[in-house]
Amino acid sequence: MMDEKLDFIKRNLETVMERIERAAQRSGRNAKDIKLIAVTKTVEPERILRIIDEGILDLGENRVQELTKKYDKINRECNWHLIGHLQTNKVKYILDKVKLIHSVDRIELAQEINKRAQRHGITIDVLVQVNVSGEESKFGVSLEGAQELVEKINHLSHLKTRGFMTIAPFAEDPERIRYVFSKLRDFSIDIRKEKLDNRSMDILSMGMSNDFEVAIEEGSNMVRIGTALFGKRNYT
Repeated sequence: MMDEKLDFIKRNLETVMERIERAAQRSGRNAKDIKLIAVTKTVEPERILRIIDEGILDLGENRVQELTKKYDKINRECNWHLIGHLQTNKVKYILDKVKLIHSVDRIELAQEINKRAQRHGITIDVLVQVNVSGEESKFGVSLEGAQELVEKINHLSHLKTRGFMTIAPFAEDPERIRYVFSKLRDFSIDIRKEKLDNRSMDILSMGMSNDFEVAIEEGSNMVRIGTALFGKRNYT
């Protein structure tokens, strides 16, 4: 029996899905083509299980330690995404647990993932994280350096580059950061035209609770939403 205290999650999800639907329509696309990642940073297992019960099976975590703990506690058929900064010495803890790593931003990290994947005899899907705005507090390769990084990753046998991820600066008015999403969309289109091996480049992971509608309008097909689903985070 579901906990009625968590019914707000279902209501929030319905609202988010409606907003995704409208944004998709404005961009001339089908909402079914947009993947919702429920960001579970600081979210307790009870709330995570509730969102899974509502049919959301893609979960995003920022920190390796939190992901590994929840992976064991949740123990459900779902897809874990590592969406936060990843240190090379922590790759080994998540390699067998994640469906997609969103935050590859340097060749050293890509090489470590490739080395570990090779040992396990698996291929890992990754996104290249791009810091489009140049904001110093954000991780990610610069837009100017992104193509070179993609080219280098392309030579790694056990990695498959699936596209790009970005985090836009926070803005009260999302229109002010629309350019971040449109620049990465245009860059992604240019890369796809090259049609090189080891790259499908079909994913644009752009948009969070405060800006996902604008991101969808600019081509995002994967949005990472936490607060709009689970409420404000409790960092204590």
